[in-house]
Amino acid sequence: MTAQDRAHASELLRLLDIEFDEVGPTRVSGSVAADERHHQPWGIVHGGLYTAVIETFATTGAFEAVEDRGEMAVGVANSTDFLRPHRDGRLAVVATAVHQGRTQQLWQVEIRRREDDKLVARGQVRLQNVAADA
Repeated sequence: MTAQDRAHASELLRLLDIEFDEVGPTRVSGSVAADERHHQPWGIVHGGLYTAVIETFATTGAFEAVEDRGEMAVGVANSTDFLRPHRDGRLAVVATAVHQGRTQQLWQVEIRRREDDKLVARGQVRLQNVAADA
């Protein structure tokens, strides 16, 4: 299954409308839709969108890092900081591996506005490497 297929494998991921530009074992980049579908009642993008995107990009890269070992990576902690409000327009996303050990990985993810490169949200995800058949 390709990264693009995985990005649309569930209703949640289809709603996020993720596009991957680069998918690798140490870096994942792409974009996410951020529009009225993702607003909270006060007209700005819901923080849950950022948390879900951070988890998705980190997990995608972490999986790429361990897939050839017959493993997958599952999130065990997700910490997201919401830095500025956003109303509408695709956002750029870059995830980079901070640490990749035998049993755990740590990824950092930044979500930025494309028009001015300002940071909208950032987060980190700690993942456990587990057997793919677990």
